[in-house]
Amino acid sequence: MSRQIYLDYNASTPVHSSVAEAMRAALDSGYGNPSSLHWAGAPAKATLEHGRGQVAALLGCSSREIVFTSGGSEANNLALKGVLYARRGPTHVITTRIEHPSVLAPCAFLERQGARVTRLAVDGTGLVDPDDVRRAIGGDTVLISVMHANNEVGTIEPIEACARIAREQGILFHTDAAQSVGKIATRVDELGVDLLSIAGHKLYAPKGVGALYVRAGTALEPLIHGAGHESGRRAGTESAMLAAGLGAACAIAADLAAMEPVRGLRDRLWDSLRARFAGRVVLNGHRDWRLPNTLNVSFIGQVGAEILAAMPGVAASTGSACHAGHIELSPVLAAMGVEPTVGVGAIRFSLGRATTEAEVDEVVSALASFCKGW
Repeated sequence: MSRQIYLDYNASTPVHSSVAEAMRAALDSGYGNPSSLHWAGAPAKATLEHGRGQVAALLGCSSREIVFTSGGSEANNLALKGVLYARRGPTHVITTRIEHPSVLAPCAFLERQGARVTRLAVDGTGLVDPDDVRRAIGGDTVLISVMHANNEVGTIEPIEACARIAREQGILFHTDAAQSVGKIATRVDELGVDLLSIAGHKLYAPKGVGALYVRAGTALEPLIHGAGHESGRRAGTESAMLAAGLGAACAIAADLAAMEPVRGLRDRLWDSLRARFAGRVVLNGHRDWRLPNTLNVSFIGQVGAEILAAMPGVAASTGSACHAGHIELSPVLAAMGVEPTVGVGAIRFSLGRATTEAEVDEVVSALASFCKGW
């Protein structure tokens, strides 16, 4: 392969030119402290709140309900720990087995602090059953956390149905929307959620910035204590530059029609792989309820990591990890019940707004060359 092709947008996205422009402008005019009341603080405060308004506009909420964070991991930690730390008495959290580590690890931490945690199973496509959510609820349940879309296979979870069950029982509902923002609709009232996490570098903003939507009236204990920044929910002087970048990215993300060509390229990739490797490639994840940019496939009888190693020009992710000659199946695929012999051949191709038809076709050709005679 003669050039580099990036098909790992679920891992991270390039910073969009409009985002970089907004950040440069903030650097020039927003050097003051946003909390300062003098002339130097005013531009920084205005930039900060403009970015907050852009994030809120994308989610369909009030600016006052947006808390800037350092990324999706902090947003998830703040949602989970913040809700439980604000409660007294027994606490119970319901989540799934396929969540991102930034949800599963805090749940394990809270469990060590005395909380009860239920991790729900998913079916072979990665879907959680809302009825399982309902059955798991107990008198001590205070929070349910189900990701909006899975980062590995792209399966979109039935958030509206799960959140409705939580609301009927007076239980708070959180969703990790790091992978879904900018790809599918994420209006908080339509989803019915009380908390929603965003990661900037998943939607063409820089790394180091994210946000947590917190529905008005939701009690939340800060993880970082200090002065009353972010309405008392996260101490630390805010970065007007990063807020400007995330805001600009959210303004771009609002154009969901731009994802339709990406969906077309994803389907072109899948159709081409099926034609080239008939009977030797299978889809991981839900066929229809899947992010428009995500294709996770297993090459039967192959090892995904070895395929990618043979194509260094292609940036994609594998569903298995190699440790001293031992191949370990992805926890997500394992939770879905994918056979190890199939799962080790998994590769996730995640496309973006800059992906081209020529790149897709070149990747298919490269795969065909590697698997020649297979």
